[in-house]
Amino acid sequence: MDITYSKREDYYYPDLTLPPQTIGDIGRFGRMRKKYLKEHQPDTFALMLMENILMQHLIDIDHQANEQIDLITSQLARAEGVTEELKARDQLGWIQAMNSNRARAEETVIREIVLK
Repeated sequence: MDITYSKREDYYYPDLTLPPQTIGDIGRFGRMRKKYLKEHQPDTFALMLMENILMQHLIDIDHQANEQIDLITSQLARAEGVTEELKARDQLGWIQAMNSNRARAEETVIREIVLK
């Protein structure tokens, strides 16, 4: 990498620019991943920050976690027989079952994706 310099008054200053930053919403699971990296893997966190890949990593983790939660929730619902018929017949029971499935899916995703 060649560094160029610009003269300002009597001094030469390097012409340094930062690469463009990734902009996006890191979401709930991205924030959890950031906290985990900061507290438990500070070297990895610092390296990703210096290489300008941290934000994209956090966005990817959040996206992946949300997709997995949706997939696992639907699989659990199908396995337990939580259907639209149950929703029409017993709405509160359906809500309770779906909330339980979602909570179990979130626990799994947090353990396997966010805290890995």
